[in-house]
Amino acid sequence: MVNHSAHRNVSRALRALSAILAMVLTMALMLLCTPAHPAFADDNQQDTLTIDSSTAVITDSSGYHVQATVTNTTDHDLPEGTLTLALNAFYTFVSRNDIQEWSEGTAHIPTPNTVGQAQVPALRVGASASVSIDADATQQSLQAINAWGPKPVLLSYQADGTPIDEVHTFATRSNTGLDTPSTPAMNITVVQPLSSDSWTTDTDVMDQLVDKGGLKASTVTKIVTLGKNDAKPKAMEQVIAKHGGLQTIADPTYLQAMTMPTRVDGIMQPASFDITAYSAIDNAELYNKAGVKQSSWNAEKAVSTYRSALGDDNAQAHVYAWQGTGNWTAKALTQARQQGYDTVIATHDFDESDAATVETGKTVVSTDAGDITVLSAQNVLTDLAQGKATSTKAKADGEGSSAGRLARFAAQSAFYQMEQPYSDRNLLVCLSPNGDPTDVDALMSVIEQASWLNVTDLNTLVDTDAHLTGDDAASAVPDGDGLSGDGRSSIEQTLNALADTANDIARFNAFILTDDNKLNDHKAIAAWRRQLVRAQSILALHALGNDSTGSNTMVKGAQQLASLLTDGVAITPTENVTVVSETAKMPVTISNSHPYPVTVKVSSLTNSMEIVTSRMDTVEVPAHGEAQVAFTIRVATSGNADATLSLMDRQGTVFGSVQTTHITSALQISDKSGFVIIGIAVLLAALGLWRQFNRKKDPDE
Repeated sequence: MVNHSAHRNVSRALRALSAILAMVLTMALMLLCTPAHPAFADDNQQDTLTIDSSTAVITDSSGYHVQATVTNTTDHDLPEGTLTLALNAFYTFVSRNDIQEWSEGTAHIPTPNTVGQAQVPALRVGASASVSIDADATQQSLQAINAWGPKPVLLSYQADGTPIDEVHTFATRSNTGLDTPSTPAMNITVVQPLSSDSWTTDTDVMDQLVDKGGLKASTVTKIVTLGKNDAKPKAMEQVIAKHGGLQTIADPTYLQAMTMPTRVDGIMQPASFDITAYSAIDNAELYNKAGVKQSSWNAEKAVSTYRSALGDDNAQAHVYAWQGTGNWTAKALTQARQQGYDTVIATHDFDESDAATVETGKTVVSTDAGDITVLSAQNVLTDLAQGKATSTKAKADGEGSSAGRLARFAAQSAFYQMEQPYSDRNLLVCLSPNGDPTDVDALMSVIEQASWLNVTDLNTLVDTDAHLTGDDAASAVPDGDGLSGDGRSSIEQTLNALADTANDIARFNAFILTDDNKLNDHKAIAAWRRQLVRAQSILALHALGNDSTGSNTMVKGAQQLASLLTDGVAITPTENVTVVSETAKMPVTISNSHPYPVTVKVSSLTNSMEIVTSRMDTVEVPAHGEAQVAFTIRVATSGNADATLSLMDRQGTVFGSVQTTHITSALQISDKSGFVIIGIAVLLAALGLWRQFNRKKDPDE
């Protein structure tokens, strides 16, 4: 205990008495007041007010500032109006339902303390206006707040005395400048995953790989790129540098794609591969056929890729398995542990939503492969941080904008601290991999202003005592894999499409490229084969990442790679052939745009029984060159036919484009067959004449 002067004791007593009187008055108003819901003309008017910015955390010097957009969503023009900002300086939220009901506009909480007003101009149908209300720190209603914590705030709009719309939001008073006892701040760890939702294929690298071969290993990895015009990575780097407390867990292939890798506090599985979906599909053979082996996404591969990105063979980083679209079931956790991950991040399925109070987001689960640590995100704060409102069916009207969600985040986190102010807890908040850097910057600024929060790093969270272990931890593990029917079908379609591309590349390597160890460059050919397989594997791995947004792009990239290989060996269009004899030759030219020779079969089939060609020929085509084969045409009569020319690999499977050549036959008697026909005709004529002169005539003749 600290002894204060008598004067200070009297002042504190007077403040306490005034606070008690204010609370009594508030309770009386709550009993008398009914919710102030304007009589909206229709449901569309729910979007009339949008909070563009607001003061989420109030200090003794911050004042309160709000900027809102007012839109006329009615079917008639609106006259000049007024925007009013009011709060309840003495109200204390007593439950989670209490704070949620206020956000949804169903709570019976009066807001008698007006902070400010602003005029709204007349608005035509569909027109909008930006309106600001600014109150300095000396404003009477702000001065009336004598205890820290979240307060209900109402932003209301009326025109010509008629209520049009209102938005329910929050402002949280920090204890800065308040002469009240402080409680320990609650620990919070905020993690930004660094991975991409906009992977694209570098066509230049792909063309070089197909046309030249023999690229550097580091160049082959760049077949998947972040995109030359993507400004988000640079903007996020600036946010990370600005906020030292913001933790980052990076996809090592994301760092590999950056010109200068940013600082990170940990790494995740390569290409943010979806381990939870892998476990749910439970078909390792299908993944292997698609070009994705376990060795391409395990913890060892993550570290080696990280070292490659940094150019440091000794670089170290803690490796985390980041959650995908499915749940961390016992099978998924075991799978992750077997692949070398001792810690996983659970972004959505381990939080105890129905718990009396929030607890440290750490659970230690026993699996068949050993114990594994699960760091679980607090779901309400994480959803708000990722741009999701706390209510969808019953609309939380103030959370339709980033500013409104920030205000709710501050209020919600303060409420969690007030639930158990002396309990040692560390909450985890996971941000979105495709979040807006501006929103991340704003969130971290709010957290840094929040006196009730203490920002910690990942190591502190990992080292803290687990909230659940043993049987309690086992019971917290989800039973279902969490994949929807559509999600499962989409992944299986992706796997099948990738398997086709992997099969096409394997067939090209084995049965189209010339397989001759006596060639001078046979080692280079073998290296090129490996690079082609690796390129497809890189594309496939990124197609099966946590974020499915870029999956189709990666699948198309793999298909393009396979097509470039098969289409690089082609039949040159052949001119029409005219045959004037019983036999003739039809030359066919095959081109090869690849850097190494190929050996293929050429097939020819006609649609006529009288005009046919030889069936098959085999040809070796040199690198970046052409070769020619000649099919024999045999003609039995004059007429027309079409010869269909196609390429086959050495196993007889057709590939590439089919060409058609038109054959016209015009036989002439100068041919030997013509003389034979004439000879037979002469003999028949002579025999007819002889019979005519030597036969006996009838008497009547």
